[in-house]
Amino acid sequence: MSADREKSHHMHDSDIALLLADAADEVEIGIAPYQAVLRGGRRRRARRWAVAAATALVLAGSSATLAVAGLPGGGGGQVATRPSVPAAADPSKALRTTLATGTDQGTKWRVLIDVWSAPRDEKQAEAQRAAMALRGETPPDAHKASDLIGKITYFVHREYGGETTKVMENTVPESDTMTGTDLISGSLPLQPDDKADVRLVIGYVAKTAQRVNCTWTNETATVVEKAGPGTGTDVPAIRSPKGSPYDWFVCLAPKGTEYKTAEVIG
Repeated sequence: MSADREKSHHMHDSDIALLLADAADEVEIGIAPYQAVLRGGRRRRARRWAVAAATALVLAGSSATLAVAGLPGGGGGQVATRPSVPAAADPSKALRTTLATGTDQGTKWRVLIDVWSAPRDEKQAEAQRAAMALRGETPPDAHKASDLIGKITYFVHREYGGETTKVMENTVPESDTMTGTDLISGSLPLQPDDKADVRLVIGYVAKTAQRVNCTWTNETATVVEKAGPGTGTDVPAIRSPKGSPYDWFVCLAPKGTEYKTAEVIG
């Protein structure tokens, strides 16, 4: 990894707004309390990934953060793979995968992802949009059904003590990929409480990624590796949800500390 890729640039909301305006006039995001960390990559690609990151986290509380690391163009030139979609995937049915489960102070929690396959025509797009509405899910940046054609939509939900909250969402081209050490992550409280510690990290990486290092503010770390056969959801792991163009990971900071950084290793 070059020295340029190791540099971090901390950006304020005004900086992000400028990047977004320059990247795409039609992208609309609400004001959110976050910081973007851009590491390396060319300026044009940094803008594109700033848009992707800023639209990814939609509900995370006042102390949430977003991070973009290992921008496209670096990371060993590994070949990205296509999303794993069943041959008969129905765009009007969500492909649900459990990314992580656990128990925190006696309370059960889990993180789920719903992936909607790309519709091929307007009829499929209309059916998908109606099915999403029945589940209380609204695709971002899709002002009409035809905007969904050829695009994958995902929604990530956090469950804690029976309360479910949508925390991430995005609509991306079916051909979208990540390579090498590319990583986008969001960090937020595990509990649905704005005043809670920012302990939960949810992110996505290239399908070639084998290991993610989550570092906490007390300088300890959690290493998350590719899930193997039989790896339970109570074990932090990089997983491949059906239909997703990326692999996903979840890690949780120990009680008393918070999120600091997350990066793909190797």
